[in-house]
Amino acid sequence: MTTIKNFMTEDHRHCDDLFADAEQAIGKKDIAAAKGAFEHFQAAMLAHFNTEEKTLFPTFEAKTGMSMGPTQVMRMEHIQLRALMENALEALAQGNIDEYIGQADTLVIMMQQHNMKEENMLYPMCDQHLSAETPDLLAHIEAELGEG
Repeated sequence: MTTIKNFMTEDHRHCDDLFADAEQAIGKKDIAAAKGAFEHFQAAMLAHFNTEEKTLFPTFEAKTGMSMGPTQVMRMEHIQLRALMENALEALAQGNIDEYIGQADTLVIMMQQHNMKEENMLYPMCDQHLSAETPDLLAHIEAELGEG
């Protein structure tokens, strides 16, 4: 059976791959390609955040009664990551590669730290507490991500 941890970690890797596409385009100084790739990455990240915030986190909170714990921290980090993505995209829209690189470097560090917390702490907690709900929950999450 697929676990929440495995499924959501796989989606993190998918987002990482899309980000790498933008980075490769920047390496070639192809701002138009970088902007397109970054927009693709951003859409995938926002879909990931939205499904966590709309489906996974509320299900976990309802089951455990923990609403001020790890899910609250993740929501706050999502706000910061959304802002960094907006700043990076704005830099690309202005053709400012140096500004983009600065924003992207910060974004990468925050994403890595955020993903580690989810993959090593929150997702295993979800698997532990939501085992009965996992098949239906993952089907719902997969459908949401497919819409994004």
